Amino acid sequence: MSAVTTARNVRIAIWTILAFLLAAGVIWYAVVSTNKPTPAAPQAGDVQLMRENSHRVTNPVTEKAQLVEFLDFECESCRSAEPLVQKLKQEYGDRITFIHRYFPLPGHANSGTAALAVEAAAQQGKYEQMAAKLFETQPQWGEKQDSQATLFRTYAEELGLDMSQYDTEVAAEETKERIRQDIADGKALGVTGTPTFFLDGEKLILDSEAQFRQLLDNASQK
Repeated sequence: MSAVTTARNVRIAIWTILAFLLAAGVIWYAVVSTNKPTPAAPQAGDVQLMRENSHRVTNPVTEKAQLVEFLDFECESCRSAEPLVQKLKQEYGDRITFIHRYFPLPGHANSGTAALAVEAAAQQGKYEQMAAKLFETQPQWGEKQDSQATLFRTYAEELGLDMSQYDTEVAAEETKERIRQDIADGKALGVTGTPTFFLDGEKLILDSEAQFRQLLDNASQK
């Protein structure tokens, strides 16, 4: 066999191997893409400002209005607004239902992980405690690019949660879908940043505490 023939056969063999690898890669990608869960786009009429599983953080005996907040636990603006929101809860919580919905922003590496941790805690009745803990400690873990899941797990331990159940809930597809649904609703409702508030279905454009308080006063006196 000549050197030219040998070289040609080697090239053919290389191209055959590359073609096989390329085909295998395409098949592998197709399989992974097919099996990867993706949030369904909300259908017309399916968008809801509040769902049955939305977290109500006040439960007035006689409800005059509903205030829905889309929030991100890694968002500095959400953390800054939290003391005022807590104060307003105390003042208006006997007349207005305050409702939290998840809206982790894509620019925050651990906002989704934080939402999973809070929702897992919520399954053991500790939604508000975990939410408060994450806002309190946000300067320690916010803006980090590596996963803070281990740190969030220590917070769950500090709250006395059943850690086996916590781990199961964090990994559960139902927990992830719960958060995806909030995001999908938020996007359909025009939420682009956090915190975003809706008072009785109307998206609020806030410029001062006095204005916020006046809107709640008006709504609670209907």
